[in-house]
Order: sequence, then structure tokens, then C-alpha cells
Amino acid sequence: MSQAANFNEDIFLEVEEKLSKLKEVVSKLESVVVAFSGGVDSTLVAKVCYDTLKDNSMAVTARSETYPDFEFKESQKLAREIGIKHLVVDTSELAIEGFANNPPERCYFCKTELFGKLKEIAKEHGFLNVADGANLDDTQEFRPGLKASKELNVRSPLKEAGLAKKDIREVSKLLSLPNWNKPAYACLSSRFPYGQAITEEKISMVSEAEKYLRGLGLIQFRVRHHETIARIEILPEDIHILTNSPAREELTAKFKEIGFTYVTLDLEGYRSGSMNEILSETELKVS
Repeated sequence: MSQAANFNEDIFLEVEEKLSKLKEVVSKLESVVVAFSGGVDSTLVAKVCYDTLKDNSMAVTARSETYPDFEFKESQKLAREIGIKHLVVDTSELAIEGFANNPPERCYFCKTELFGKLKEIAKEHGFLNVADGANLDDTQEFRPGLKASKELNVRSPLKEAGLAKKDIREVSKLLSLPNWNKPAYACLSSRFPYGQAITEEKISMVSEAEKYLRGLGLIQFRVRHHETIARIEILPEDIHILTNSPAREELTAKFKEIGFTYVTLDLEGYRSGSMNEILSETELKVS
């Protein structure tokens, strides 16, 4: 069902044009395996690939210890709603050499492993291409995974069509995708300072802590794991929710039960990629 009524005429035509450009890029792929996390970006790619290529498209989700169960279940539901064939592969980022040591280029190791598996799946099923959900905004951020996609010739339809995050949400809304306004999410490995070893136990702590915050009705947040310290990032306008009693006392008790010794609230608030703030200009150019 079209969401045209939610746009004025000029904006509607502009969004339609962006969608048309994306379809044009996708049609040239002929057949494609989509790296599908269930986030806003990969959902739009999967939707347009299926609408354009039908059975010549397939979504693949990699399930691992860094991928929360609620995200996995949502990806399954979205794939069913889109209608695209959905394949799930089990992976373990922590088993990838160098990944658990958590260097700044950690995502490069992960994406190299993932895209390598997807290339094998594409070959096995007779698909010509592998595509991801990278967009135009990603080229302006620290994204080591982009290097892996370039090396393995993974296509990025959103980026190739010139779509930034704002465009992606608008097109997704036009297509009535249920997650068009879903908050940005990153794998749980992003919760650890570079150089701090990542373990299953630490990931479990972060996952449980964020599940608790989600249960409070918070939408956009992160729990950063600094060994004995939990540093909570939430939107500035939501900070009062956690500082008022009895929420503050209950949260502190819960986080200590999870395993943290100290519980802190970052007064700067939520910001994507806050762990990158310690990186030098040279390190930030790795991608």
C-alpha cells in the first residue's frame, strides 16, 4: 500500500525518483544475494531486490554471538513480509583471527569473513552478485568494512543510487516497510573500547543490560562496556528517565546484578560511533 498521502506532491515525486534510481541499479545486478541484518538499510535493499528480481534474489542473515536474538527474530519476520527467500548461516565473529582483540579495523575482519561466505553461497546457488546495505553517508564515517566490500567486489545499491540515510527512510516509508523509522543499531562488538578484548561473557552482559533499558521503553541507547564500568548513552531528552527515583536505584541494582561494579550515565548523550572519538585522523582514514 502506497504512503503517498504522507508526502506533499513535490516530496513524493522526489522520493519516487530516488526509488526509481535504486530499482535501476538493482535491475542491472540480474541476480543477487543480499547481506540481510533486518536493519533499515538492508531491508530496503532486500525489498527492492525482491520486487525487481523476484526469485533471482535471496536474503542471507548471519547469526552470531554479537547479533541479539530480538534482531534475528525481526529479520525473519521482515523477510517473510517481503517474500524474499531467506537463508540463515551460523557464524562466530569471536573465532575470526584478530577480531576478539578488538583493533580499530575489527569490522574489516568481520566483513571479510561474512562477504566471503556470501560469495560462496551466491556461487552455490548460481547468483551473480552479493549486495550489502552500505549507503552514501557511510562513506563519510569510519567504516573499515567498506574496505572488505571493495576487495570482494560486493555491490552497494543504496550507495550506487546516491541514497543517504534520510533518503532511505523516506523511500522505506513510501514502500510501507514497517521498520522505516527504526533507530540505528550496530552489532554488540561496537560497545567495547578498541584494544579491550571481547568475550562471550562481556557480550552477554551488554546484551542483558540493553534488554533492561529496552524494557523501560527507551528507543535509542547504548551500554558501553569499560570492564567494571557500564557507561550508558541515551538521548539527552531521555536522561531524566534514568536519574529520577526509583528508576535510578533499580537500574543500578540490575546492572550490578548483571556484573558491573560501577554504573555511569554519559551526560553527552547517545552518539553513533562514540568509541571512534579516541582515534587519530590517520586511523580514521583506514576505510
